[in-house]
Amino acid sequence: MKPLFSHGPVPSYRMLLCAVAAFSLMFAEHRLPFMDDVRSQLTTVVAPVQWAVSLPSEGLSWAALVFSDQRALVDENQRLRQQLLTLSHRVQRMANLTAENVRLRELLNAAPRDEVPYITAELLSLDSDPFTQQMVIGRGRRDGVYVGQPVMDASGLIGQVIAVSAYTSRVLMVSDANNAVPVQVNRSGQRFIVQGSGDLDTLNVLNVPATADLQQGDLLTTSGLGGRFPEGYPVAEITRVNRDGQHSFASVEARPLAQPERSRHFLLLFPSPAAAAVTSDVNIEAALHLMDGGAGKMPNELEKARP
Repeated sequence: MKPLFSHGPVPSYRMLLCAVAAFSLMFAEHRLPFMDDVRSQLTTVVAPVQWAVSLPSEGLSWAALVFSDQRALVDENQRLRQQLLTLSHRVQRMANLTAENVRLRELLNAAPRDEVPYITAELLSLDSDPFTQQMVIGRGRRDGVYVGQPVMDASGLIGQVIAVSAYTSRVLMVSDANNAVPVQVNRSGQRFIVQGSGDLDTLNVLNVPATADLQQGDLLTTSGLGGRFPEGYPVAEITRVNRDGQHSFASVEARPLAQPERSRHFLLLFPSPAAAAVTSDVNIEAALHLMDGGAGKMPNELEKARP
C-alpha cells in the first residue's frame, strides 16, 4: 500500500493542507449553524456503510444459533422457561401493586400517570473510550426520532439522542463525561445529579451533603425534573459512599444499570409533547403512526410535510 504521507517536500505540504482543512471543519462545526444540516446529510450518506459494518456480527450470531448443538438448545430452553415463570410471577405481583396504586391515587385525587409510548431500535456501532461514550442506532428522523430523546435498554437508562439523520441517530450514553441526569433515591426520595465519568461502570453523584441519607445499594431513578427524562426509570445503583469528617460533601459513586456493551436492541421513549418541546409536529405524528402499526412508513401527508 502506498503511504499517504511519504518523505519529501510535496507530501509535507499535503499533510499541512489536510491539517488546515481538519481544523477549518472543526471551527466551522462549532461556529456555523448550517453545519448541523451538513453533518446530518453526510450521516445519511454513510448510513449504508454502517449497516454493512454491522452485518458480520449479525451473521456470526445467526451462525452460532444455527450450529448450536441440541444439548445447548435444550439448556437454553429450560433457562428461558424458568425466566418466563419468574417474570410471570412478577407481572402478577405488579398488577396487584398497580391496582392498589390506582386506588390510592384516586383517594388523593391525583392525576393518573399515562404510559410512555416507545419504538424499538437496533445497535449499529458503539464507541466506548474515555473521551467518547456514544453509539449509533438504526432509527432516524423518518421514524420520529428527535434530539434529546431518552433511550433505554432492558435494564435501565442508556442516554439521550444528540444527533439525528434520516435513517440513523447518535446517542450520548449516561457514562459520557459530558452527560448529566437528574435522579432521585428510590428509597428516600432525595434528588441529586449524576454525571458520567468516561467509564462504562462508574457514575459520579454530584454535590451530596455529608449528612445525606445515602447507602450502598440504593437505587437511583430518573426524577423527571427538567422535562427531558420521564420520572421513575432506573438509572444506577450506588456502589460507594465516602464521608470525610473534614469536608461538607460526600464522595459518592454509582454503577449504571444499563448494559450497552451487551445489548443490541433499545427503546426510544416518547414523553408527552409538553415534556419534549423540542420535538417537531412531524416527528411526533410520524412516531405515533409507527406505534399504531405503520410498519416504518410515513403517511402521505407526513411525507409531504417532512423537510
